[in-house]
Amino acid sequence: MFDSAGTWFGITRMTDAHLFAIGLLLAWLAGIRAYLTVFGVGLAGLLGWVELPPALQATQSTWVLATAGGLAVAEFVADKIPGVDSIWDLLQTLARIPAGAFLAAATLSPNGELGTGILAAGAGVALVSHGLKAGTRALLNTSPEPVSNWLASTLEDGLVMGALALLLAHPWLAMLLTLAVSLSLALGAWLLWRMLWRGLRRVLTTPDQAAPVSGRH
Repeated sequence: MFDSAGTWFGITRMTDAHLFAIGLLLAWLAGIRAYLTVFGVGLAGLLGWVELPPALQATQSTWVLATAGGLAVAEFVADKIPGVDSIWDLLQTLARIPAGAFLAAATLSPNGELGTGILAAGAGVALVSHGLKAGTRALLNTSPEPVSNWLASTLEDGLVMGALALLLAHPWLAMLLTLAVSLSLALGAWLLWRMLWRGLRRVLTTPDQAAPVSGRH
């Protein structure tokens, strides 16, 4: 991904700010799709699209790619089943936060050593995105139809893949896109929940309670 001079091989010169943004973005993506993020980083290194720093080179090994790829497929399916997705999110708390911490610290490590501060920052970022994702899906699960759940899951898949693709040439744009889509999904879920809650309150309103209101008009 970068050499000792802070260069992305054959692409452009990276400043510390760029590398910091990339590390935090990878942590954010791990909080949404940890296995897909690890698989994407490892595949990019294996195919020679980027040269990964020492601490990240383990992700391009065959067993890591096979494991992350298999779990990414399992997550792709589980994440689109209402109810199952929330259970999956709960279980993945143990994977997404450590993965985010590792990816952030490894991105900023030129010698393979992981700094405590960036580990904590990566874990915090992954925790926020994981909480936002899990909370959004929990709200969507209150909807009686599966369309919103499928749509949100598909958008999350596309977000992670799109952000990883943009990461090489446009890290800041990838970060802005990721934050915008994540917040839009959360806002959409909240608005849907409010709409459903208001509809439920109208359904539960008894005729005796509604009659005086109608009489005033």
